[in-house]
Amino acid sequence: MKKVMCIPNYSEGRDLDKIDKIVECFRAKEGVKLIDYQPDKDHNRTVVELIGDPDAIIDAVVESVKVAQEVIDMTKHEGGHPRMGAVDVIPFVPVKDVTTEDCVEYANRVGKAVGELGIPVYLYEDAATTPERKNLAKVRKGQYEGFFEKIKEAEWKPDYGPQEMNAKSGVTGVSARFHLVAFNVNLNTDKVEIADAIAKKVRHVGGGLRFVKAIGLPLEERNQVQVSMNLVNFEKTAVYQALEMIKFEAQRYGVSVYGTELIGLIPLQALIDSAQYYMQIENFEYDQVLETLLIGE
Repeated sequence: MKKVMCIPNYSEGRDLDKIDKIVECFRAKEGVKLIDYQPDKDHNRTVVELIGDPDAIIDAVVESVKVAQEVIDMTKHEGGHPRMGAVDVIPFVPVKDVTTEDCVEYANRVGKAVGELGIPVYLYEDAATTPERKNLAKVRKGQYEGFFEKIKEAEWKPDYGPQEMNAKSGVTGVSARFHLVAFNVNLNTDKVEIADAIAKKVRHVGGGLRFVKAIGLPLEERNQVQVSMNLVNFEKTAVYQALEMIKFEAQRYGVSVYGTELIGLIPLQALIDSAQYYMQIENFEYDQVLETLLIGE
């Protein structure tokens, strides 16, 4: 039975009534399993995680876009996380009996449906139609405010939808990609310039780790700052490598890691890799985890 994961991100993390209306699109739907959703007040963003039948997931996600189109007004949006639309991104990830090519097809189906709602759509990562659009950071550069002019440029004509900014809903990115690990590291300082400096050293575009994207963000409610990361291929750049590099860079500023935060799901292998590194377990194997044997029964 085919199963795909979808992780739509909505630019609302503070109004629980609005969030509930969006999430309701995924509850008690045949073929759709709502794994989790995590509103974040500082980021003003909610990440929803779904697994299920591709057709059922696609229908539910498009329904949620319609709801978000009604309840989120981007002209009034403020938050710490980069964003370009009410439904900022909709990534598809293969899980079972589904290929990356299948996920590209799903991304195009959703992109077409969202475009028909009058929302410009850009395909990125493995669904990108040009090399320039593969990197989400490049697509999202300028964010919501910058897209009013950016979208008029010939090279930034949307893949679906009108070549005109939707003031209320912004634009949406849809992708097919490898499993991404959203991993954040909190620092015991309130100086966001320190988090920014460390993020620049850690991320690939700054000369850091190859499969890491990172930004510095303030956590105003906690009076701390955060290095917020997306590890786009944990097999080639491990979670522990990113954490250790942040610890090393933080020493230069006399600060330390206060704690870490995982957003959404993480593959078991990523945790095994970290356990093997920190505990120095030799030849640690997947099937040495008791629960993996129980699942297989």
